[in-house]
Amino acid sequence: MELLIVSLASLFAGMVDSIVGGGGLILVPALFATFPSAPPATLVGTNKSAAIWGTAFATYQFSKKVDMRWGALMPAASAGLLGSLLGAWTVTEVDPSFLRKALPFILLALLAYTLAKKDMGQRHEPRFKGRQEAIAAMVMGLLIGFYDGFFGPGTGSFFVFAYVRLLGYDFLNASASAKLMNTATNFAALVLFTLQGHVWWHLALPMALANVVGSLLGTRLALKHGAGFVRFVFLAVVAALIVKTTYDGFFR
Repeated sequence: MELLIVSLASLFAGMVDSIVGGGGLILVPALFATFPSAPPATLVGTNKSAAIWGTAFATYQFSKKVDMRWGALMPAASAGLLGSLLGAWTVTEVDPSFLRKALPFILLALLAYTLAKKDMGQRHEPRFKGRQEAIAAMVMGLLIGFYDGFFGPGTGSFFVFAYVRLLGYDFLNASASAKLMNTATNFAALVLFTLQGHVWWHLALPMALANVVGSLLGTRLALKHGAGFVRFVFLAVVAALIVKTTYDGFFR
């Protein structure tokens, strides 16, 4: 029964994650509710072991239909991986709890800005080309990757917003690009959790398979309905993140 519960949660998480990120809002609470006595690091590590397959598969699916700008994306993914490792190391030296109370307000500003700019992300008009785009994407990857390793909540949403607002992508292309970035940062985290023994591999395979199935469903929905649909899901996920981070920061 426990395996069925977390596998279903992983399926739905993969579907949400593949569209716009935020699958952790579903899978992490499901793992904590199903295994309340397990070490938190083990549950987070097990979540990463499933999520990385869904994001990697979503990247592949998007790449067949969306014009992925690999010249900028691959250096950015490398920078994101490095940033995530640096963030994970930093969290062993610095307590990230100060971010708990700040994060809801950052997300609220992001939500308000996106709602106010109704045309933002509706057209795909990249602002940079060649080396300029690669450098901008690498800086974004390093900074957001560092945040992912250091703290984590909302990483996918920050990647999508950055690609839309700073690089001029539409929401569909931004989501596709964010999937590759999330794969890189998840890989860095998974390596660290694995080295520390914080992954339950007996759950990893079925959860990963379920996550890939969910990723397939979510990717097809995003490709079928386009940027407007991805924008709607983005707003819904950010709103859910605001509720969750407000609870975690002020009422827990």
